[in-house]
Amino acid sequence: MPSTLPTVSRRRVLVGAAALALLGGTAATACGSSLPVKDVDALIGVLERARDDSQLAGNAAAAAAPKIAAALSVVADQRAAHARALTDEITRISGEAPTTSASTSASSTSATPTTSGPPPKPPTTADVVAALKQSADGAGLLATQQSGYRAGLLGSIAAACTAAATVTLATSGVTS
Repeated sequence: MPSTLPTVSRRRVLVGAAALALLGGTAATACGSSLPVKDVDALIGVLERARDDSQLAGNAAAAAAPKIAAALSVVADQRAAHARALTDEITRISGEAPTTSASTSASSTSATPTTSGPPPKPPTTADVVAALKQSADGAGLLATQQSGYRAGLLGSIAAACTAAATVTLATSGVTS
């Protein structure tokens, strides 16, 4: 029985390989280009939210009942992992470690004199749930404006925040 496969000449293979090499070089150049500053700034905003959420969940865990505190600690750890992943990505695309207002404001607030009065009320689990929902919305929106790894990273962060707010904390006895 004769073969139904088309015959491919050596010339056609060489032309195809040359075309792929040209396209590969163009793609590599495009991938190596840096992001516009506004895109890096948007990622830094998501990074700050992750750090803030981690701290908020940790503070809420310190004041919560043991069962809820365990869930809040998991959320704090997850958001800290998100912050590390975002820091790595921002460093990779910009060539330098990100600076955030949280890192600069921490040094300025330490010099501010404290006033006497009642200590601030610790955050509640409902506060953490609300923050996670806002973080999920922001990361999800930004994911739609990105491509490749960044879109996946941001989509994953949005999904994790949504799951933490609607599953992890809800199953720990919290109603929002």
